[in-house]
Amino acid sequence: MDELMMQRCLELAKNALGTTYPNPLVGSVIVHNQKIIGEGWHKKAGQDHAEIVAINSVQDKSLLKESTLYVNLEPCSHFGKTPPCSHKIVEYNIPKVVVGIRDKAAHVNGKGIAYLRENGVEVVENILEEECAWLNRRFFTFHTKKRPYIILKFAQTSNGYFAPLGQEQKWITNAYCKQLAHKWRTEEASILVGKRTAEIDQPQLNARLWLGNQPNRVLISRELSPEIKSFLSSDLKTIAFTEAENEKTQNVDFIKIDFNVNVLEQILRHLHEQNLQSIIIEGGVATLAHFIEENLWDEARVFTGDVAWENGIKAPILENASLKFRQDLGRDEYKLYVNRKQ
Repeated sequence: MDELMMQRCLELAKNALGTTYPNPLVGSVIVHNQKIIGEGWHKKAGQDHAEIVAINSVQDKSLLKESTLYVNLEPCSHFGKTPPCSHKIVEYNIPKVVVGIRDKAAHVNGKGIAYLRENGVEVVENILEEECAWLNRRFFTFHTKKRPYIILKFAQTSNGYFAPLGQEQKWITNAYCKQLAHKWRTEEASILVGKRTAEIDQPQLNARLWLGNQPNRVLISRELSPEIKSFLSSDLKTIAFTEAENEKTQNVDFIKIDFNVNVLEQILRHLHEQNLQSIIIEGGVATLAHFIEENLWDEARVFTGDVAWENGIKAPILENASLKFRQDLGRDEYKLYVNRKQ
């Protein structure tokens, strides 16, 4: 029963992927006599947390004192934009709480569970802990490593080419892959490209093929060429890391960094300060290789198209990669890797 209900919590929590930043993904279920009488999920920062949504959904509140509340993440115990969930659980005399995993954020981390136990609530921990950790991997990485969760994303031909040798643009994968990539953009806080990709491809880096939030665009470019300025003319929010002197515009924050020392560390530190919990590294090959060489990546999403080229720029070689998931998309293939040394 505990694992079944925790799986339901995870299903509910996934409904808000991409909309809860900077908050985690949380779902909650309330069970009375082995029957679900209430459930809900956290939808957006500033709105009710999952436990409160679930409690509010119960029609007969008198049943709460005989019920078990399930939640995939430890209930909070601090006052933020909303009151503490652990206090509300005690207020309604809910006798038992089943928790998937503790909240690793320093302002919570065990405090919610301690408050519940101090007030007579039975707490069961670590139900589907691995699945709960994976769901909130962005949130946990952000709080424990003080940087965004880093996702590498690229496509390659069946014989391992990433891009043409010249400035010609050639598609590698099909429309299904492209739509999935746009869906991913709505789920992450930001998306990054390097100078060459911005100049040659002039990518929009938005989610045109899927309904949802638009990610913050991030650019690394030491100088600001006319092509780069054209890329920056978009209406989308953009952060540009550069050495060039520039004033902030309506849509672009120019962040001056030292390109001679720890470039990626400077970028990731600033993004952390801006509360951006996740980032997709979309190109080009030199930018992707830089993150791989520094072992600054958490997962890699790789499309392999059903095409072969005679020549081109070779695709990046992943180091420390462990295959987690594989899927056929038409005649193309998608593989998800995780960094086993992170």
